Parts: sequence; C-alpha cells; structure tokens
Amino acid sequence: MIEAVQLTKTFGDFTAVKDVSFNVGSGKVMALLGHNGAGKTTTTRMLTATLAPTFGYARIAGYDTVKNPQEVRKTIGHLTELPGLYNRMRIEEYLDFFGEVYYVPKNIRKGRAEEMLKQFDLWETRQLKMGEYSKGMRQKAALIRALIHEPKVLFLDEPTSAMDPHSAKMVRDAISQLKQENRAIILCTHNLFEAEALADYITIIRKGEIVIEGTSEQLKRKLLGTPAYTVQLAQAIPTDGLPFELANLVELTQFGTDWFNFTTEEADKVNPILLRRLLDNGFEVVTISQVSRSLESVYLKIAGTPQQNSDSRDEIENSLNKVKKSGKGSSERDQQNQEQVSTEAEEVIR
Repeated sequence: MIEAVQLTKTFGDFTAVKDVSFNVGSGKVMALLGHNGAGKTTTTRMLTATLAPTFGYARIAGYDTVKNPQEVRKTIGHLTELPGLYNRMRIEEYLDFFGEVYYVPKNIRKGRAEEMLKQFDLWETRQLKMGEYSKGMRQKAALIRALIHEPKVLFLDEPTSAMDPHSAKMVRDAISQLKQENRAIILCTHNLFEAEALADYITIIRKGEIVIEGTSEQLKRKLLGTPAYTVQLAQAIPTDGLPFELANLVELTQFGTDWFNFTTEEADKVNPILLRRLLDNGFEVVTISQVSRSLESVYLKIAGTPQQNSDSRDEIENSLNKVKKSGKGSSERDQQNQEQVSTEAEEVIR
C-alpha cells in the first residue's frame, strides 16, 4: 500500500532526506520516529504528494506520487501535527465541506460524520464553533476530517497530542480498529509508549537517513542485548548460594536477598527447566518475570541527542534558510536554481 524507494530530497546543497526506503502493507502500522528536524515531515510530504522527491519514488496504493498526485490525495487521510481548522465553522459544517471535497455522497458523509462524532465524544458539542474547542477536541475533529472519506492509507502525525488520557486511549483504540480494517498507517509520534503499543514495526530516522528498522522486540534484542529475567523467591537465598546446576543452565547476573537475575536466549525452553530445578532444591518461587526493556532505551541509544534548538524546526523551513544563505556570491544560473528551490519550499510551508 505504501512503497518508498530511495526517497531523497535536497534543497540547494542541503540534503533533507537521503535514500529512504520502506514498505507498509495493508493492515500494518509503521511508526516513524526521530528528533525534530530528522526528516520525518519531509518524508511524509513526499509520500502525500505535497513535495516532489529529488530522487527516488513513492507509490501509494499503486499510484505514483509524482505522476498521479490527485489519485494519491484521494486515497490518503492525513492528520498533521498542527491541523488547520476553520474556527468559525461548526464541526458538522466542516466535515460536510471536506466530505464534499472528497466526493463523498451527501447522505453517506452525513451519516459517517454523526457516527464518528459520537465515537470520539464530540456529538454533544456539535453546536459549538470549532474556535471554542479545546486543543484535544480540535485534534479529534482533525482526525475525523482525515477519516471522512474512509481512506485506504493514513498518515498520522502526533494523533493524541494535547489529549487527556481517556481521549488518547479512544484514539489509540480507533487506530487499532482501522488497522483491523486493512488500512496501511504511518504513525509519526514522540509518544514511545504509543508507538510500541500500536506499531507492527518501527523505523528510526536521523539526519534524513534511516538508521534502524524492525519490530520493537527486534530492536531491543539488537541494541540492548539478550533479555534478562528476575526470579523472586519466597525465602532468602542461603549463604552457600543457589544450586550449582543453575549456572550450567543460565547466566546468573545479579543477586539480592531473596531474588536473582539471569539472561537466556531461549526463555520458552529454559524457564520451565529452571523452575523445576529450583523446586527440586526446596526453593519456593513467587514469580519469574522479564526485566522491563523500553522502546525509549532503544530510541535514545540509536537516535542520539536532539539538534540545537535553532536546527530543530520543521525540516523544510531549515532547508529553506540554508538555500537562501547559500545563494550569496553564487553565479546567476545557480542563483536562479536556488530561487526556484526556495519558491518550491515556500509553497509547501504555506
């Protein structure tokens, strides 16, 4: 459904995105992670036919983003981090307008809007103008707008930002449901709990390039090593220690008064044997549990530290500034090329 092949975008001599390739199939969610300025927004804009790649190509549901931009835009739903809402409109008017833009028949879009307004707890506030909505309500309104034409492909940028816990869970549940309906979804978020809960696989981008990708568990194994487990005992460990035969089974790493940690690559096979050996030696086991390993640890290890604040703005604004600065002292032809690039970037920002 979503195919990116060596996507590259340059602005003058600055490369915002370089050789980005991935596939997202139907019924799958890919989390695209990275610091502000890493290249996520530029990548998404190329995928949504907003920005033409300098090199490489992308297809959405079989449509080329450069050759068939209108078909791409009909196929996708796009929730941006800062969605523009028409503050003087009421939500039903707003959704009716966008439903008409997407050629959704009036009777269908009206019923669909009512269903989603009830689903996202906005039905009772439908008489308010959207300028009176809270940030969380506005975010839900923008999400409904992105879904009004039942797109096959979704791009969601910080879908739960500014929401209270109840509303955030409601949106996460909705994303899970959309996944079950065979939509292909790219999720850009700084909420790593959300990424781990929703994504089938994770792609981390840094300085415009993909640095690692895989499932959450694959990334943890690759970057954090072998999983560790804790055994909590019902009694204190004797002064002469644990049974010798455990050392031949697992690698013991840490000890406490009534607990110990170990590592193993084959927990399904090893843990039942370890439990039997402990019981045979008179130890009562309360729990055996895996030591928590968060996606946050993986992310911080691979993504590094954020860029300076001056470089952490939207990638295209960064690129635009670099292009304008590089124009000083260049040849007339180079200057014309840079002005053309600047104009393209400015159009995207608007």
